[in-house]
Amino acid sequence: MLETIIIAILFGVIIGVGTYYLWFAQSRFSHLELEAKAKAKVITSEVELLLQESKSKIKTRELTHEAELQKRIIQAEDYNRFLISKRKELLKEEEKYAKLQDQILSKEENLSKLEAKKQEQISLALEKMQTVASFTLEEAKAYILEKVEEQSRAEVAGIVRKYEQLAKEDGKKKANYILAQATTRYAGEFAGERLINLVSLPSNEHKGRIIGKEGRNIKTLEMLLGVDIVVDETPGVILISSFNLYRRAIATRVLEILVEDGRIHPGRIEEVHEKVEKEFEQKTYEEGENILIDLGLFPMHEELVRLLGRMKYRASYGQNALAHTLEVAKLAKVMAAEMGGDEKLALRAGLLHDIGKALTQDMGGSHVEIGAELCRRHNEHPTVINAIYAHHGHEEPDSVESAAVCAADKLSAARPGARREVLESFTKRVKEIEEIATSRAGVEQAYAINAGREIRVFVNAIKMSDNEAVLLSKEIAKEIENKVQYPGEIKINVIRETRSIHYAK
Repeated sequence: MLETIIIAILFGVIIGVGTYYLWFAQSRFSHLELEAKAKAKVITSEVELLLQESKSKIKTRELTHEAELQKRIIQAEDYNRFLISKRKELLKEEEKYAKLQDQILSKEENLSKLEAKKQEQISLALEKMQTVASFTLEEAKAYILEKVEEQSRAEVAGIVRKYEQLAKEDGKKKANYILAQATTRYAGEFAGERLINLVSLPSNEHKGRIIGKEGRNIKTLEMLLGVDIVVDETPGVILISSFNLYRRAIATRVLEILVEDGRIHPGRIEEVHEKVEKEFEQKTYEEGENILIDLGLFPMHEELVRLLGRMKYRASYGQNALAHTLEVAKLAKVMAAEMGGDEKLALRAGLLHDIGKALTQDMGGSHVEIGAELCRRHNEHPTVINAIYAHHGHEEPDSVESAAVCAADKLSAARPGARREVLESFTKRVKEIEEIATSRAGVEQAYAINAGREIRVFVNAIKMSDNEAVLLSKEIAKEIENKVQYPGEIKINVIRETRSIHYAK
């Protein structure tokens, strides 16, 4: 009985455990089923989203391709219309060309006829001259050629006058604009160079020391320094006179040191002079170096730098050479910029155009040749060398930069008060100008006026026409340019007038 109960209990337990496991498995399966359904739903929604995105992209791409296709179609239509218009223009040009060819052929035929007619007329004229005037064939030909030449000269003069006037008006406007730009954008200083320096003395007894026993000190000073020392009755000063600014500056500094030191004798004079010369050599190099730094023109050969600084102690017609050089360089830079040239090259050419003047007082000769040789030796730009030659008419300017330097040089030299002139050279120049004018056929009188900057030429109205007067002024101007050295410009004014005089009696 007990065994039956135990078996029953065990059987019940087994059934219970089986039932529990069955329930547990069933619940677990339901949970997994729900989880699988959820995942499937998520995947389905993602697939639908991706499908919609793909459809959207495809639609967008189709629209883009369609727009691009429409654009290409429009471009093709435009290009087609362009080709059609060009074809029409080409046909019109071909028609014009054909008409021009016909006109040229017609004119050639007319010219041939006119040439034949001209030859016929010449032959008739020759025959008449031979019969009527008893001319030989050669004399008749010479006479006709002379008349044709006179008529051609008058016609050429008229054409030259017309186009020269147009060119002058256009050129004058452009030149005035460039000069106005250059002069308004640059304002330079000017101070006339003197021929003497003054050295102040602490007392009049220093004059005796400077003269020395039997004049030994002053003789040594004048011989060593190359200047004239004037000791007169003016109290407290002595005068140092020399046309050479460099020597005069050295002499002034030497005397200032000697006066300050108080020891004045030949040995001391030589010692101080040697020291001051070395100081000035260094000073001139530094002066040139500072100019190049300011203008931004490095590199440049050391000799040219030193000579550039030395130009501070050189004057031409009372105008300081360095001040003139800097003025020309800056004016040329502005002009070259206005004309589309190289500003730096124009600045360099303007700075070196008178470099030869730094050596002319010591070496002699033409500053143009000396300057060109210096720049050539130190491998300067060909435009710089051309500007050196061209600014005095030795060569024609071969570039915008050279032309700018020439114009700036004349502008700097010609402005009022810039230079002084020696009376003899002025008189000689004026005489040369008048002789050039009076040597021409048909000129009755010529007068140089306005300090040699204008020449009035009176011509015989019977022998010369208005058009020939224009040619005459041009020829005189060309000869003056080739033969005479002058600052600025000279106006040639040819005057032709006809007077009719009668007397009432």
